[in-house]
Amino acid sequence: MTVPLRIPEYYFSLIDPSNPQDPLRRQVVPTRFEDLRDAGEDKDPQAETNYSVTPRLVHRYKNRVAFLVTDLCPMYCRHCFRRRFTGKLEGPASEKEIEIAADYIKAHPEVREILLTGGDLLTLSDARLERMIRIFRDRRPDLVMRICTRTPASFPQRITEDLISVFRRNCTAPYYLMTQFNHPRELTPQAVAAVARFVDAGIPAMNQTVLLHGVNDDADVLEELFNRLVASRIKPYYLFQGDLVTGTAHFRVPLEKGFELEQELRRRLSGLAMPVYAVDLPQGGGKVPLSHWYLQGRDADGSWLFSTPDGQVRRYPDSMTS
Repeated sequence: MTVPLRIPEYYFSLIDPSNPQDPLRRQVVPTRFEDLRDAGEDKDPQAETNYSVTPRLVHRYKNRVAFLVTDLCPMYCRHCFRRRFTGKLEGPASEKEIEIAADYIKAHPEVREILLTGGDLLTLSDARLERMIRIFRDRRPDLVMRICTRTPASFPQRITEDLISVFRRNCTAPYYLMTQFNHPRELTPQAVAAVARFVDAGIPAMNQTVLLHGVNDDADVLEELFNRLVASRIKPYYLFQGDLVTGTAHFRVPLEKGFELEQELRRRLSGLAMPVYAVDLPQGGGKVPLSHWYLQGRDADGSWLFSTPDGQVRRYPDSMTS
């Protein structure tokens, strides 16, 4: 259940060759720990196969679907949760597979959003990407599209004006750019400029960070990352607890430490810079937020008791209603 080794020259240049524990190196260079299996791990921890209406289309939540555009990536992350699919060299979805998925979405108006994911859709050529988008837009011009990609972090040179023009020409409904920056050193001038091309084209950017042992499980590192994301016009959206995917136990941070980090970050960050700490529950349970419990209970007069981020207690009386 491993994924191939592939590191773009650009990302390789960011790694400190003198440090075997470099946080960028840990994300992309395989180790023997990938051959181990921990209790509770699974090759498909989100049970996507159970929710797949076609081999490429996953319909787990009522109002959105995920389309696996391709299994190819510019760079293969060692913590990848979709190891059952990613890097298997099946390549991009065929036009027939895209047509079938688009027909399904047309027949299900409750679907409001599509996540274009994989793999990484930006490994497609501009022409092939545009053809896919047009097929979905023809069926559902109102469909919100999420562009789920690690390319701005791994290979920002791919983000050209020609690429952005593909989205400009096919903009009957909003796009959202969903990036994955896991460490401040990934936010290079080139990466920030790549995201800026999307933002300047009217496509908001949101980031999904994965909490990774030895990479970013440190309050100072995460504080710097999230503040720099905001300064780069990228909204910190999620901080994900590691999925229970086979071969990734060495990356997972204990939940107790995750809660401590979440609590500390709430003391340090603004609401704009603070992402939602969340976990995708096993067996297809879906995403749930993880948080220090600020609600402490109720007092004798019925007021709610809350702890503040710095540990004090405050009362919140309910309004009187008839």
